[in-house]
Amino acid sequence: RCENLVEVYFQLQQQVMAAGTELGPELLPRLLERFNEVLSGLVKSSFLVEKQPPQVLKTQTKFQASVRFLLGPRLLKAAPKPYVVRADMVTEKQARELELSNYSNTLSESTGEILHNTVALETNPTSGNCCANFKNVLLKKIKRCERKGSESVTEEKCAVLFSTNVTLTPSNISIHLQVLSLPIVVIVHGNQDNNAKATVLWDNAFSDIDRVPFVVAERVPWERMCDTLNLKFMAEVQTTEGLLKEHYFFLAQKIFNDHSASPEDFQSRHVSWAQFNKEILPGRGFTFWQWFDGVLDLTKRCLKSYWSERLIKGFISKQYVCKLLSMQPDGTFLLRFSDSEIGGVTIAYVMRGKDGSSQVENIQPFSAKDLSIRSLGDRIRDLAQLRNLYPNIPKDQAFGSHYNKEQTGKD
Repeated sequence: RCENLVEVYFQLQQQVMAAGTELGPELLPRLLERFNEVLSGLVKSSFLVEKQPPQVLKTQTKFQASVRFLLGPRLLKAAPKPYVVRADMVTEKQARELELSNYSNTLSESTGEILHNTVALETNPTSGNCCANFKNVLLKKIKRCERKGSESVTEEKCAVLFSTNVTLTPSNISIHLQVLSLPIVVIVHGNQDNNAKATVLWDNAFSDIDRVPFVVAERVPWERMCDTLNLKFMAEVQTTEGLLKEHYFFLAQKIFNDHSASPEDFQSRHVSWAQFNKEILPGRGFTFWQWFDGVLDLTKRCLKSYWSERLIKGFISKQYVCKLLSMQPDGTFLLRFSDSEIGGVTIAYVMRGKDGSSQVENIQPFSAKDLSIRSLGDRIRDLAQLRNLYPNIPKDQAFGSHYNKEQTGKD
């Protein structure tokens, strides 16, 4: 489509040049100048990031990215040598200034030191695409900027600016091309990864397409948050079984710290960035996102098949578990994600005393490390007090396909 527009441009330009004497000495230069402006705008808009850098980027770690010049094969084919694309780190403030100038300004200073940050812009003879592929880039260090208020380093957003200067043939016009990557959070240690992912998720989910870099709402409707958590869960776990309405109700009670509201009440509420990943959950040592991300990691690593077969209730409160199990036969159990630990799954089951009274017990949560030693299915088989998965599925029927064949003889 871009190439078709360029062809139309050149045809019009030739017609204008052919009619030069009729247009007169005043109109012709103005028309040609306007043509050059149109061509420049079209060319600049065809310079795109094809493969984005990682949005959580650790210093001293290699990464890859690529940019593509859609009009390159048409406009650069007569270039004597390949042009070079440069990659630089820019702060949110610098990105905003570039956006406000419509990318007519050039970068004055990089905010970080990137190694192997220049790559040739070349046309692939097989695909015909004009690309610069950054295959071995490394962010050596980052220069932190002044942060706003209580903003942490993992809330600070920057971007990679890709830029080059090209001369177009046959018009011989010089154009400065530059394009920004998606926002990036730079970390220096692995323990910052969790909070950095929260910043990226919030920005990707709730920012407007046309915005000043990298402005994003501080509060969003709870329903939009539910959609985001569901999409994130299915993508990370690689499952087609998403979150259910009852899961959203439990998550709302958790993030709003409100156990008196109805599901309908939560639908009209807004959730803030602070509630998502700044405020510590009551009685805990972690935020809502840190807890949810721990569930994601555990499910992805150890519980994918159990979740996909709906063997795990997962997002359910301890109080509601007691309500469900207290009226059930002895040995009825279900699985829920731990409230008190990050990345834990626990088994709740009902047992009855001699007087017939019921008591719901919760087994110490299993972590990913525990489940890598012995699987969840085998642990359920080991526990004789577990009989039926809620509401009334015999445990061997529910989990039998997950039992590992036991070795006999000398262990």
